[in-house]
Amino acid sequence: MDTRTAPYAALVLRLALGLMFVAHGLTKWLVFTPAGTAHYFASLGLPGFLGYIAMAAEIAGGLAILLGVAARQTAALLVPLLAGATLFGHAANGWAFASPGGGWEYPAFLTAAAIALALLGDGAFALKPIGRRVA
Repeated sequence: MDTRTAPYAALVLRLALGLMFVAHGLTKWLVFTPAGTAHYFASLGLPGFLGYIAMAAEIAGGLAILLGVAARQTAALLVPLLAGATLFGHAANGWAFASPGGGWEYPAFLTAAAIALALLGDGAFALKPIGRRVA
């Protein structure tokens, strides 16, 4: 591994993943509405209140990741949310995310990206890194 560029690679990953979480959380809040999100979760057979938790976790977690505040720990904590989206929200729709209802390729990739960030670290320009830093 190139320890000179690894912190910048983690930064790129952190910014992309954090922005994705914030965008998805805000979409649930502003477009689908909290009540609509809860209804969607219930339609999947999940407790509706999990929709509110997912929305809050995506916005707060995404902001923490973007800013580099315990980003690797936050990414690890959000892996179950992404895995749940993959299994409950998209698995039945096939592989391709372009499929009706969105397939599971995108949330599965995001799960892998969150795991990679958790393993790699906060990266460059993190406001509050916790744990071991890469060079």
